[in-house]
Amino acid sequence: MKLFLLMEPPTVTAQQAKVAVVGNRPMFYKPEKVKTARQMLIRHLKPFKPPSPYEGAIELHVVWLFPKGKSHKHNEWRITKPDTDNLQKMLKDCMTDVGFWKDDAQVVKETVEKRWSDEPTGISIEMDKLDKILKGG
Repeated sequence: MKLFLLMEPPTVTAQQAKVAVVGNRPMFYKPEKVKTARQMLIRHLKPFKPPSPYEGAIELHVVWLFPKGKSHKHNEWRITKPDTDNLQKMLKDCMTDVGFWKDDAQVVKETVEKRWSDEPTGISIEMDKLDKILKGG
């Protein structure tokens, strides 16, 4: 399955949870920016929801294409924050919520890229089912 989320990729991540102390107890919560980014990702993912969740092992390839400024070139690597692992965490959580798979633990192989882009900006996602047993191994 290949899909492209035509959007400006969010730069806030799931790692940006906050802590408040209420009655001498820590309470963890998601800031509004994180909630908004999750809602935006889910809204863009929903039209691509598969008829049934993928089962078994999954390979995931994601390319994050951020709008470039004056100091960057098209397809230049984005070496600034957010980190790829933090971006992927929120995306995979949203894909789980939408129903692409039952659990993001099913993703056993993944590649992630971050680049600056002229147009279009967005998130390119390629998802494939893998055989139960590695071939040639």
